[in-house]
Amino acid sequence: MNFEIQKRSLAQLHRDAHDALVVIWDQTSPLGQDPLSGWVHQALKAGDFEHKTGSVLQSYGMPGLKARRVVVVSCGDGKTADLKAAVSAAWASLKGAKIQRLGLHWAGNIDPGQLQHAVVTLADASYIYTTTLSKAKPRALAQVSLSAASVTAAHKQALDLAQATVAGIETAKEWANRPANHATPSDLAAAARVIAKGPQLDCEVLGPKEVTKLGMGSFLAVARGSAEPLRFIVMRYKGGKTQDAPVVLVGKGITFDTGGISMKPAAEMDEMKFDMSGAASVLGVFKSLSLLRPQVNVVGLIPATENMPDGTAVKPGDVVSSMSGQTIEILNTDAEGRLVLCDALTYAERFKPRAVVDIATLTGACVIALGGVRSGLFASDDQLANDLQQAGEASGDLCWRMPLDDDYAEGLKTKFADVANVAGRAAGSVTAAKFLQRFAKKYPWAHLDIAGTAWKSGAAKGATGRPVGLLLSYVTSLASVAKPAKASPRPRRSA
Repeated sequence: MNFEIQKRSLAQLHRDAHDALVVIWDQTSPLGQDPLSGWVHQALKAGDFEHKTGSVLQSYGMPGLKARRVVVVSCGDGKTADLKAAVSAAWASLKGAKIQRLGLHWAGNIDPGQLQHAVVTLADASYIYTTTLSKAKPRALAQVSLSAASVTAAHKQALDLAQATVAGIETAKEWANRPANHATPSDLAAAARVIAKGPQLDCEVLGPKEVTKLGMGSFLAVARGSAEPLRFIVMRYKGGKTQDAPVVLVGKGITFDTGGISMKPAAEMDEMKFDMSGAASVLGVFKSLSLLRPQVNVVGLIPATENMPDGTAVKPGDVVSSMSGQTIEILNTDAEGRLVLCDALTYAERFKPRAVVDIATLTGACVIALGGVRSGLFASDDQLANDLQQAGEASGDLCWRMPLDDDYAEGLKTKFADVANVAGRAAGSVTAAKFLQRFAKKYPWAHLDIAGTAWKSGAAKGATGRPVGLLLSYVTSLASVAKPAKASPRPRRSA
């Protein structure tokens, strides 16, 4: 989709020939002398429209307006949650219509942050997966013209960030939604290489030989049961000064998780294609970075493999040596994500990072704790935790800080290795984080457990693209945004 932003009053909307015009109306929106205001006033007076979030007023072929369809939707008192609900309701009211050109106008004031939320919400509501469909019907919506009575440079900057965020989220959705036979470790590596063709980007892909040489015995142990060769993907975005320490993002890339020898039940096992959503989010962030070009250095690490129950697969009770030198007793082969992440966290040390954030669909326990609203946040550094929480609030991609008390690590003790990979059912998301913390002591570290937020089940089954918004908000907060590359496609704007 292409977005543009324009300065428009309600009285000027008559000249825009959109397939559909959506007008966001809140309680403070003024009623003018234009036909649209008169229509809304009559509907309010008759009780056919009200200042209740999601209340919709529709017309087809309104006299005096060139737009084919007109939708006025209430966003209540204009809070961010109400705005997002209003945009979703407006798009739902247009479901089934062939909308290629959409106008989205605010009858009242809109701050830059809310504009960003509206764009991301509209993109999410209109997203369609098509890759493996034989008769795909891709999203028709191609052009979105945003407008308000007051448009400033801050609104235009927010639109740039929103459009880059959408590109990143949809990249993450694409790869997480693909079936495992269309998103192998090699496929992820190829996708990373394509993204890294942009300026200030590069990508290195390591295979089994290189990973063996590095001593990543924990990562190798998970990959042993799969016919698909593992890939360790190293992406670099160099937007800052050479001497600036990078942020390192580590994404769990289990492209399909059977559970290994500790096999999962068959019901809903198909959803284990989403177990590489952490890796997908790293690809998404780098897609966004290629468009925004912020002045910051970022490294992306993706340990990618399947977890399969082959005759060579690792067994419960096996002991393996990690890259850090620590030995691990694998009590449950379905706790494989932490086994690939721990070696990647050790590898991250070589970059002397300012911070490391790993992202993983790690534990069902986090789903029980937080559901699908907030991702679980664990951090060894208070400043990093605060920065990530603020980024979540700013982007609407929410997280919640969880504890890391040392007492939680007691269950990871074992007689047969330095550490066990599981500690029982109690506080499962916390003990998983405590396992990872052992391998992340040389830098500020945070862990995002996205098991509850990375995808939806049931009728709405599909990837959410989270936490691309949170991560991008965090990364861009560390530096000012540079001008986009001339080769990058830019939205058209008019004042």
